[in-house]
Amino acid sequence: MKKIILALSFMAIAMISFSQENPVSWTYEAKKKTADTYEVTITASVGHPWHIYSQNTPDGGPIPTKFTFKANPLLTKNGTLKELGKLEKRHDANFGVDVLSYSDKVQWVQTVKVKGGVKTNLSGTIEYMVCDDSHCLPPTKKSFDVKLQ
Repeated sequence: MKKIILALSFMAIAMISFSQENPVSWTYEAKKKTADTYEVTITASVGHPWHIYSQNTPDGGPIPTKFTFKANPLLTKNGTLKELGKLEKRHDANFGVDVLSYSDKVQWVQTVKVKGGVKTNLSGTIEYMVCDDSHCLPPTKKSFDVKLQ
């Protein structure tokens, strides 16, 4: 009986440790470019040996990084979301496709225009997936809120 309890205790500790593993930290910054235009930069810092996937990862592979911006009648997005970093393209045998990913650091930049020069926020969610050479963590959703002032 003691062996069963001990084994279950170790399994519970391992599951808790695994579930708290998050090798990505996020930062958000808004730079005012003109009286009514901001450049919003969302940065992912990815711990070694993990990598995060490009928003342009092909179908059949891992979950690509996806940004969903919350509707805000005071904001207009200008252009598309730009991805900046050292893009790595390689064949992933686990998925059987070529994947696009980033290690260490990647930034996504979106230009927005604020109506009437008012103070508001750009908010939304990021869905992303990280893997190392042996396994992947389940897709994660993270909310963000960036002040535009």
